[in-house]
Amino acid sequence: MRNKRTIYIVLSLFFAVLFFIWDNYSIEDIKEIKKAKDFNSEINYLPTSTTGQIIKHHFYSLSYSEKHEQAEWVAYYLKDEHISSTNFKRPYFEKDPKVLTRSAHYKNYSKSGYDKGHLCPAGDRKFSKFAFDETFLTSNITPQKHTFNAGIWNRLEQKTRYWATKYKNLYVVTGGILTSNLKTIGSEKVAVPNYFYKIILDFHEPEIKAIAFLIPHKDSEKALYKFVTSIDEIERLTGIDFFPALEDDLENKLEKSSNYNNWNFR
Repeated sequence: MRNKRTIYIVLSLFFAVLFFIWDNYSIEDIKEIKKAKDFNSEINYLPTSTTGQIIKHHFYSLSYSEKHEQAEWVAYYLKDEHISSTNFKRPYFEKDPKVLTRSAHYKNYSKSGYDKGHLCPAGDRKFSKFAFDETFLTSNITPQKHTFNAGIWNRLEQKTRYWATKYKNLYVVTGGILTSNLKTIGSEKVAVPNYFYKIILDFHEPEIKAIAFLIPHKDSEKALYKFVTSIDEIERLTGIDFFPALEDDLENKLEKSSNYNNWNFR
């Protein structure tokens, strides 16, 4: 009798999971989730976390800083096949259910004068509605001035997508420089970074290369290459080790360089 009861419980849980998946995901979503799992299992380039709270979503990962109510970094793969011009309806922003300390509510941004700036851009995840919607979690946003968000930061995001089509396989890490005594917005005191960074790794041979940008939180008409810096410099500012999985000699070579000559700025 006890064995039958155990079997009944197991079967009930199994069908409950199946019904949950059926209600919440389309067949296309399930295919995209499997694709993400297969690809993300190939190589693990996750940076270290200074907060101890790494969250892995289907199409990006992040390290959440409760103190600053945003991610200290968001990391994801960007492949040529990910680039799409599909236009999906923008969903509402939602709290991230995987953040144990709870991510900030989007209402903190209301009447603050700041945009809800994506770290993993929705524009990088237009290859499926599921992946697109996943970027609208509040753990993936940061306060950005509109002129910055729609200006130089948007130019850098577009350039990154161009490089994805040119170099085929990139790994991207993005975040704000989170320090003490930053300006905050909202009742949950969401920090407003003074600088933002983006690090891009082209990890496929024969030419493994990387480039890093450090940009003040204001719009600029300067060329993007003017903001190129070394990964070492961003590590010094953040305390994060961005590519601990790389072989040491290669990591040291890539991270100390601020040379952008092997990247096409066209």
